[in-house]
Amino acid sequence: MRRTIIVMFCLLLGASLGAEAAQPAAAPANTAAKAEAPVRGALYKLEYAGHTSWLFGTIHVGTPDFYPLEPRVTKAFEEATAIALEVDPAADPARSMGVMREYGLYAPGTGSAMADIRPEYRPRLENMLKKHGISAEMVALMKPWLIVMMITIGEYRNLGYRPELGVDLQLARTAHGRKMRVVELESVAAQAALFGHMTPQEQARFLEDSLDTFEDSKQGVQPRDLIDAWASADAAKFDALAREVDEDKTFSGKFMKQVLLNERNPILADGIVEMMKKEQHSFAAIGTLHLVGSGNVADLLRQRGVKVERIY
Repeated sequence: MRRTIIVMFCLLLGASLGAEAAQPAAAPANTAAKAEAPVRGALYKLEYAGHTSWLFGTIHVGTPDFYPLEPRVTKAFEEATAIALEVDPAADPARSMGVMREYGLYAPGTGSAMADIRPEYRPRLENMLKKHGISAEMVALMKPWLIVMMITIGEYRNLGYRPELGVDLQLARTAHGRKMRVVELESVAAQAALFGHMTPQEQARFLEDSLDTFEDSKQGVQPRDLIDAWASADAAKFDALAREVDEDKTFSGKFMKQVLLNERNPILADGIVEMMKKEQHSFAAIGTLHLVGSGNVADLLRQRGVKVERIY
């Protein structure tokens, strides 16, 4: 299960790092095409202090047929004066590259992921890099978490899903085109620091756990399961995925649950409330896994006095 959580985090950062090369999804040809768009992800209506917002559960990879989004999402987004995202993946790529250098790379001569992992994992890492066309030179200075991110992106690309067609990135691009206010609920630096602050031993274990996951045929179907759940707005599937997250007792699984969900969800909820205080009509889009399971963002918003209505 941990690969499912890893990809939800890593592909958002990956989309930000590669935004300059990303191409926007094709625009809908006509109004009739919009009317036929299926429901996807999860959608909530939020009311607070006389202000209205919509909260949309996204996924950070995509295919062309994900677009256009369904009419209620499109209408809510068009009427909003501001959008809140975990981070803005369409922001200046130089910022993200600086963050990658700070948190994702070793200083020359100070370490290497290949040396940090146990000997039995080294040929497995080499094979995984070759599978995705990643040279040893390219990753020589990369810390283990950044290597995991690159491999994860490669795994999804092999399944036909592209980070440059992720929903967050498409919303961000459209918002910038409309001169909407874009609110970052977090920062790229804060996200990268979650991984960058792990000890070398923890990062090595994270990479080893991830290699075990990538090679596990039972884990292999889960990325597609997650995307299928999002594409059909299947709440029951997402609830089942959330239970699997809770039950994953590996080092990486517990790290993902505690740090990437439990510690971030209150930050996301607080940021949405702050936006709603300032904007009469707004829109928020965050990864759908933040909207399921214990301590999810929708429940945290209710605790903060927001009226939350689930649409689907």
